[in-house]
Amino acid sequence: MKMRIIEKKPEVLAPAGTLEKLKTAIYYGADAVYIGGDAYGLRSRAGNFTFDEMREGVEFAKKYKAKVYVAANMVTHEGDEKGAGEFFRTLRDIGISAVIVSDPALIEICATEAPGLPIHLSTQASATNYQTLEFWREEGLERVVLAREVGMEEVKEIRSKTKVEIEAFIHGAMCISYSGRCVLSNHMSQRDANRGGCSQSCRWKYDLFDMPISGERESLVGGQPLEEFSMSAVDMSMIHHIPELVENGVDSLKIEGRMKSIHYVSTVSNVYRQAIDTYCADPDNYVFKQEWEDELWKVAQRELSTGFYYGVPTEDEQLFGKRRKIPAYGFIGQVLAYDPETKIATIQQRNNFGVGDDVEFYGPGFTHSHQKIEVLWNEDDEAIDRAPNAMMIVKTKVTTPVKRYDMIRKQR
Repeated sequence: MKMRIIEKKPEVLAPAGTLEKLKTAIYYGADAVYIGGDAYGLRSRAGNFTFDEMREGVEFAKKYKAKVYVAANMVTHEGDEKGAGEFFRTLRDIGISAVIVSDPALIEICATEAPGLPIHLSTQASATNYQTLEFWREEGLERVVLAREVGMEEVKEIRSKTKVEIEAFIHGAMCISYSGRCVLSNHMSQRDANRGGCSQSCRWKYDLFDMPISGERESLVGGQPLEEFSMSAVDMSMIHHIPELVENGVDSLKIEGRMKSIHYVSTVSNVYRQAIDTYCADPDNYVFKQEWEDELWKVAQRELSTGFYYGVPTEDEQLFGKRRKIPAYGFIGQVLAYDPETKIATIQQRNNFGVGDDVEFYGPGFTHSHQKIEVLWNEDDEAIDRAPNAMMIVKTKVTTPVKRYDMIRKQR
């Protein structure tokens, strides 16, 4: 019997809030990254890229045959669209592979004033059926990012009736609002969520108080505050369902988290790269590896679920109180260099660690090694017990060879 091989692997699309995260994501297996520019995006605090940083990012991506997309998915009010034509033309000339847009005005401006720059429809546009995807294909868009409310059976149906590329979220935080269109932040903190200023008001803790006629807060209903959440969604993880995503024709598997750390970006990109490569190489004999899920839990922010893929989320997919599972590892450093003769690694510290700590090194290709820190030197080659200062450079002897850009974590 001939072994079946998947000819077209889905793209692993990772978030990149900074140039460092862009390089990390690609180095750890992402086929493409999505970033934000100084305008028209929805993450005003994500360390958005200048044009010069974009150029550097594109040049780095080309070395690894990867792509860079720019999110420009804000809802434009009167005047917001000014300068958009020049902005899109600059992205095109820099070599950006596509722009992710939701507002029809920006789509029209991009198509007419920056011809040649591919356009992807943002998840903010709530594309939930094949007729919608066909409409946007006829408008010239090459890809649609499905709304997060689309179920797996709907994905299958959509794929069977349209040729436009499909992108779908597979991992990361989920907005409590429909397709991310929310104005709670506008009301609570005067920051427009649909124009890049979301303060994540849904993640706040709320209590219920009696209000006397005078208007002053008087007493908490029910007694002492419980410090519980009211509407905080758990995170998404589709690591158990790679076969269905691939077989149902999803072209790009998207990871959420432009504001997350390089620890998160490297770990999640690494895991999904391994799972997708393993399945596509031999789908008939594919076996899920528990170590993939265990790895994701090392960077998980909240509990994990499959979102809307297999039904409407219930109260079990919301976080009301304390997390029932807390990550056991913390990110402590990144390898800058390794000398194979002395077996000494030079490390940039990211969190406090020191002699006696049990640590884990990991790198691209899902490599892992564990050891205890036996000795530590500072930049002046002086022996020290701990590395307490952020970003300080230290050296240590390692028991297993490591590489530049390998990461280090330790159990909490």
